Amino acid sequence: MNTEMNEKLAAYGVVPVVVLEDAKDAKPLADALMAGGLGCAEVTFRTAAAEECIKIMSAAYPEMLVGAGTILSTEQVDRAVAAGAKFIVSPGFDPEVVDYCIAKDIPIYPGTVTPSEVAQGVKRGLKVLKFFPAAQYGGVDTIKALTAPYTDVKFMPTGGVSAKNLADYLGFKKIIACGGSWMVKGDLVKAGNFAEIERLTKEAVDLVKQIRG
Repeated sequence: MNTEMNEKLAAYGVVPVVVLEDAKDAKPLADALMAGGLGCAEVTFRTAAAEECIKIMSAAYPEMLVGAGTILSTEQVDRAVAAGAKFIVSPGFDPEVVDYCIAKDIPIYPGTVTPSEVAQGVKRGLKVLKFFPAAQYGGVDTIKALTAPYTDVKFMPTGGVSAKNLADYLGFKKIIACGGSWMVKGDLVKAGNFAEIERLTKEAVDLVKQIRG
């Protein structure tokens, strides 16, 4: 499942987790991410503007991997995909949402933190799972413990990941990429400081290269 998308996200190593309150910010943000070398983003469905933002970003850059995050229902899956989302991310493991995406061949990264949740993903053939909230649930140490029995699973941790600890996560081979918001902070977006977002994005891309050699 999701093999092609897994490989594409793994190639970036970092997936910006974006909260957009206003659709006018979508295009400049996409411009900044692309210019910075990160052709991917998880746009969270926490705001009323999310759907329109996904549409705008996908239309501006058809090659960009624009996903929808914080997806809590199958109805949101349909809306996100109709807007152009190429993958779905959920904060927890909702079997209904996961099975719905699998049936429709939509890449899905459900949130997990326990062996039981990982087992549900394994049973469904998912090779990459989200680990959220990463910092609060033991970070890379917990991921290492989970991958001992579940040897075929890899993770995409989100929550508390930053430039300071990115090496800890990406240094472990069972982590394909990390979700992070440090390069797309809400205050930078609201201030229209897309030049700084581009700078931080370039910095993140360079950091991934350094870590992976």
